[in-house]
Amino acid sequence: MDSPADNPMDSTATDRPVDKRDRDYEGRARNARPRDGLGRPLPYGSHGVPRQPEGLVRAPEDTVAEAQRLLDEGKPFHAHEVFEDAWKAGPEEERQLWRGLAQLAVGLTHSARGNVTGGARLLRRGAEAVTEWAASAAGRERPYGMDLGSVAGWAGELAGDVEGGVPVDAGARAPRLLG
Repeated sequence: MDSPADNPMDSTATDRPVDKRDRDYEGRARNARPRDGLGRPLPYGSHGVPRQPEGLVRAPEDTVAEAQRLLDEGKPFHAHEVFEDAWKAGPEEERQLWRGLAQLAVGLTHSARGNVTGGARLLRRGAEAVTEWAASAAGRERPYGMDLGSVAGWAGELAGDVEGGVPVDAGARAPRLLG
């Protein structure tokens, strides 16, 4: 690439991409702004939290371990990206499980950001999804060591707290996926 015009991700003094919209090298829209631990965009040039690589295929046990690490660090937005990768890359029969877990992480994200309605709604939707998945997956009540009953219970309790006006610290209220 010989000039900034050849690379839409080259930046100006403000670290804003030259192109009016952030694009990757294939021309797809991507938001290159740095983000905080809850996934909120920060001003260009700020130091944010490193983002999760997109489209990474992990073994299910590695997905659970990485998501738990991020949840424990108070980064549920980033944990949701890990679950989303499993949802998109995993076998069809597990997609509802991973999608439900991603919804739980997004629900925690919204709750920690102070979005009462969205946070509680996503926590309940995710809990319903993992509960339904466990009920339909005979003999898989603890997939990859996860205690889905406890996770669903955590989500219901947190949703009630959020609706009751209790502030949420994402790291302190992170679920224990493995029980």
